[in-house]
Amino acid sequence: MTTLFSSVLQNRAPKVSVFIIFLISLHCLSLISVRVLAQTSPVFACDATKDPKVASYGFCDTKLGTDARVADLVHRLTLQEKILFIVNSAGSVSRLGIPKYEWWSEALHGVSNVGPGTKFTSLVPGATSFPQVILTAASFNTSLYEAIGKVVSTEARAMYNVGLAGLTYWSPNINIFRDPRWGRGQETPGEDPLLASKYGSSYVKGLQQTDGGDPSRLKVAACCKHYTAYDVDNWKGIERYTFDAVVTKQDLDDTFQPPFKSCVIDGNVASVMCSYNKVNGKPTCADPDLLAGVIRGQWKLNGYIVSDCDSVDVLFKNQHYTKTPEEAAAKVILAGLDLNCGSFLGQHTEAAVKAGLLNESAIDKAVTNNFATLMRLGFFDGDPSKQPYGKLGPKDVCTPEHQELAREAARQGIVLLKNSPGSLPLSPTAIKTLAVIGPNANVTKTMIGNYEGIPCKYTTPLQGLTTSVATNYVPGCTNVACGTAQVDDAKKAAASADATVLVMGIDQSQERESLDRVSLLLPGQQSLLITEVAKAAKGPVILVIMSGGGFDISFAKNDDKITSILWVGYPGEAGGAAIADVIFGYYNPSGRLPMTWYPQSYVDKVPMTNMNMRPDPSNGYPGRTYRFYTGETIYTFGDGLSYSKITHELAKAPRLLSIPLEEDHVCRSSECKSVEAVEQSCKNLAFDIHVRVQNRGKYGGSHTVFLFSSPPSVHNSPQKHLLGFEKVSLTGKAETLVRFKVDVCKDLSVVDELGSRKVALGQHLLHVGSSRHLLTVRI
Repeated sequence: MTTLFSSVLQNRAPKVSVFIIFLISLHCLSLISVRVLAQTSPVFACDATKDPKVASYGFCDTKLGTDARVADLVHRLTLQEKILFIVNSAGSVSRLGIPKYEWWSEALHGVSNVGPGTKFTSLVPGATSFPQVILTAASFNTSLYEAIGKVVSTEARAMYNVGLAGLTYWSPNINIFRDPRWGRGQETPGEDPLLASKYGSSYVKGLQQTDGGDPSRLKVAACCKHYTAYDVDNWKGIERYTFDAVVTKQDLDDTFQPPFKSCVIDGNVASVMCSYNKVNGKPTCADPDLLAGVIRGQWKLNGYIVSDCDSVDVLFKNQHYTKTPEEAAAKVILAGLDLNCGSFLGQHTEAAVKAGLLNESAIDKAVTNNFATLMRLGFFDGDPSKQPYGKLGPKDVCTPEHQELAREAARQGIVLLKNSPGSLPLSPTAIKTLAVIGPNANVTKTMIGNYEGIPCKYTTPLQGLTTSVATNYVPGCTNVACGTAQVDDAKKAAASADATVLVMGIDQSQERESLDRVSLLLPGQQSLLITEVAKAAKGPVILVIMSGGGFDISFAKNDDKITSILWVGYPGEAGGAAIADVIFGYYNPSGRLPMTWYPQSYVDKVPMTNMNMRPDPSNGYPGRTYRFYTGETIYTFGDGLSYSKITHELAKAPRLLSIPLEEDHVCRSSECKSVEAVEQSCKNLAFDIHVRVQNRGKYGGSHTVFLFSSPPSVHNSPQKHLLGFEKVSLTGKAETLVRFKVDVCKDLSVVDELGSRKVALGQHLLHVGSSRHLLTVRI
């Protein structure tokens, strides 16, 4: 366009030039005015000011129940109109006053502009960008997870009110971080099913719950993804689009399904997204057992099931699951899919009905689930400015309180992995000069990971540290790949400084969606730079690792010259301030690792594609995650230090539990290793554990108390698993009592080889800190 106009202008008289410029100006002005109008008005149906007759429609009548309103709407639509509402870019039905609606928005750790449903403009230039999920998970603080969700939904509603965002958000990602190489592990709450469950249900509550607490209404609609056993993106050419996750029934029900079950049952999530991969030969989006059977049948989802983007297209074109596109459309809808992210169902569903592969009633069922979700969001209630949250606007985005919560979330998640005496915290008065070295020392976008939005502002690590002391900054590498390290400059800086902070690690060029790692070593010459700087440094050397996944940093762990190690995940927009808060002791670190850090030898011998959680001694397979892995670790799940010494003492715990069984139960006449965790024997079967927690140091702060159990060795049970966790606050020299309520059938059960939950009989070893307690469970 520029070339065309410039040639015109060069070959015409000045008056014509002025006229053309005037026309262009008018055109630009009209574009601007259209854009501003679009930005400042939300999308909604049942607008009686535009079309008075909508007031007579049942689906616009707020006095009716949701079911009656949805039934009225579906009844009014033609087949072609219904099909408009089973794709993410839903069409409009102007005769009924229903506008276009874009279902796809993202809010993994803040309102994101990754999906087409949300955008930033001069009206709202950014939103609060919290730490990437893996770091927030490391706080082990369920009230924090919910608080972040609440802020994100407030900012989402504020943006919706000015036409910049939708009401349906495809977050959180609650897949299990099964393999340390996974590029999307950063988006998840880690490797433990209980932690992932608590994170998912808490974040969902924060996003969805209305101020009145009415479960039939939604503030925004969340979506738990990617269902299920999805955790290979692109490893050595094996891609998620064609990967068949071969999973045992035991591993499925014991590891992969619990977070989704909790999301639906405990979180009351409005949506579940099925994944690209196949599970045991079937594409998840076409599996009626997984969708209609489990999500809707067993768990009673109140909401809609959506496909990952283009996954219906993928199962036809890449996985060749059906011979025709019409068969693919019919199969996914009959399996229980309600909404297709993509255009496939829009193109092929009508033909599937005409070919007799599908009844219109199946489409009615899908659109009913979709419309019911929009009803709960108030989309059909008329003018949003007259509804709850209608007064929110740009002033409610990036507020000082929201930005402070982003900093607090990063502080709570940062994990101190190593700390030699006299190293951290640094004294801001004693330290006159600080060398700040490394490719991640002055980064901005790296700190917000993926599925990010535009943040309110950034505080880089260098900026955060410079707030307290004078700094000398040397990048050391041009980027995280660190092809050639600038070792000499870095050594000079470290040799003349009172202390040195190395900010190393990786970014999205090394781990992301569609890119898994192949190595657990720091890239390029990073370890050389770290070691050489540590040798030259005259003061303490603090190594900061910024990453989603873990590393084999045994060289640094075992190097006495490296006095402290911090893992900071991708710490969000305020990451640099939070890192400085911890380094200078303004905040006592309390984060704990949500995933195991393995040695490089692990990935050399274990293919990423082996989905088995449990070890296999017959072939040397070592298993996965702290629950089953039998090999050496660099750091393990739950590791993390504090500036204070914390002690734990079991104050109350039973030694013996009896499970009531009916007189004719088979286990009364024959020896059983376990009994079914069924309702009649489980009723009121719970006990309390009290733990006395004492801070023996002078630094106050937060502390996570973990309750683990090692069950009896039956049904290939985990060697150890998490029963519960509590985050407590302790001033210096203070103590508190932490209470855990243990539900025997839920918490002390294990999943057998057929996927059934059983209470293991025999000795369960309970772990709290360094305390151990034997509990015998019998009939």
